[in-house]
Amino acid sequence: MFVSTSTRTPQFTPSWSQSLMRGVYSVAMLLVIPFMLLKLFRRNTDTTQSVWVQLAQRFGAVPRPAQSGGYLFHCVSVGEVVAASCVIKALQQQSPDTPVMVTTTTTTGAERVRAIFGNSVQHSYLPADLPFTMGRMLARVKPQAVIITEVELWPNLLHRCCQQHIPVILINARMTDRSARRYQKVPALFAPMMQQLTQVCAQGQRDYDNYLLLGMPAERLLLTHNIKFDQAVDSSTTEPLLTLMSSRRVVVAGSTHEPEEQVLLDTVAAHRKRFPELLLVLVPRHPDRFEAVATMLNEQNVRFVRSSVTRQIEHDCQVVLVDEMGLLTAAYQQAHITFVGGSLADRGGHNALEPAAASKPVIMGPHIYNNPVICAYLQEQGALKLVTGTPELITVLDKWLSKPTAAEAAGQAGYQVLQNNKGALAKTLACITSL
Repeated sequence: MFVSTSTRTPQFTPSWSQSLMRGVYSVAMLLVIPFMLLKLFRRNTDTTQSVWVQLAQRFGAVPRPAQSGGYLFHCVSVGEVVAASCVIKALQQQSPDTPVMVTTTTTTGAERVRAIFGNSVQHSYLPADLPFTMGRMLARVKPQAVIITEVELWPNLLHRCCQQHIPVILINARMTDRSARRYQKVPALFAPMMQQLTQVCAQGQRDYDNYLLLGMPAERLLLTHNIKFDQAVDSSTTEPLLTLMSSRRVVVAGSTHEPEEQVLLDTVAAHRKRFPELLLVLVPRHPDRFEAVATMLNEQNVRFVRSSVTRQIEHDCQVVLVDEMGLLTAAYQQAHITFVGGSLADRGGHNALEPAAASKPVIMGPHIYNNPVICAYLQEQGALKLVTGTPELITVLDKWLSKPTAAEAAGQAGYQVLQNNKGALAKTLACITSL
C-alpha cells in the first residue's frame, strides 16, 4: 500500500504476496551466487583490485566514504558510466565537497569510472541483490540519495532504500516494450519498485509511457529526454588515435559484437579494389573478445595491427584492432564513415550520438530498440542509414565512399541533431537537487 507523505521519499508497505515474492526472488539470488563466484575467480579482468576485495564488495563490504551524505550512483557498465558522467561532473561543480560513490556491475564499467574520474569519486562493485548485502552497503555509505542510470532496478536495493527513507532517482530512464512486457508477467515483484522509486526521469516518450503502464505514479514521472545528447558534446575530443603514414579513408566500427566484425571485414574487402586506401578500425564492445577477433584476422591473413602494440599505421595495414578500453571517441574522430555495433547483432544498438558528436555519418543494423528516439532523429536528418545485412551495408558504404561530400553533409546533419536536442542534463540536475 502506498501512503502519501510530505517527505521527499515515498512510504510504501508491500502486501504479504509482494513480500513473499521478494523472498522467493532472494532465495533464487542465493542459488545464483555460487555461479557468480565461479565466474569471478575464473574470469577476473580487473587489474587494480584483487578477487578478494571484489568478493567482499559483492557481499556489501564497500569502501567507507570519508564522509556520509553523498551521492551513490549505480551504473551497470561502460555505457551507463559514460551517460552518467556529465551528471556527476555537474554535481561535483555545484557541490565539490559532497562525496560521490559509483557502483558498477562489470569490470569494464569499473575501468571506465577510473579513466573518467580518477580519484575524484570512489568506486565499488554493486553487491548481490540480497537484503543483508544491500543493507550493509547502505549502512556503510549512508547516501543522501541513490541515483540509478537507465534501467538497473533491483528489488532488495529499492526495498532497503524505501525502508531507510533514502530517495532513489532513476535518471535517463529506459524501458523498452520488451522489458515492460517481462515486468508485467511478475507484478508482485516489480510493481512495488514503481512505488518505491522517488523519481523517474524518462529519456523518451516510449519510456515514459511504459513506466506509466507499469504503475509508476504520474506525479513522480518526468520526461527529461536523453542526457546522452548533452554527454556526447561533453565527452568529444579532437585528439586523434592513430598516426597515419599515408592518406587513408577510415571506416570505424564501434562497440561491435559477433558476427559484426566479420560482416564489416567482408564489406570493406568488397570495396578495397576500388578504394585501396580503405582502413577498417574495429573496436569490439567487450575486452574478452579482443583475442577472438585477433584470431579471426590472423586466420584470414588480414594485415592488421593492435592499438596496444602500435598506433603508427603503415600504408599496407588493412585493419586496426583497438584492443584497449576508452579509445572509441578518439577513433571516431578519425573516421570518414562509422558503424555502430550491437545493431546487426541483436543487442539493441549502442550509442549513435558518439560518432554524431564528431560530425561523422553513421550506419547501423535493424536492431535499434535501445535508443529508438535518437536513431529516429538522426535517420530523419539523413545522418543515419539503417541496413539489414551485408548487401545493404555494401551499398551505403559505396555511396558515401563515392560521394565524400554527401558523407560530410550527413555527418554535419548528425551534429546539428545533437545540438538541437540538448537540455536533458539541466532538467535532470534540477530534479536531483530539488530532492
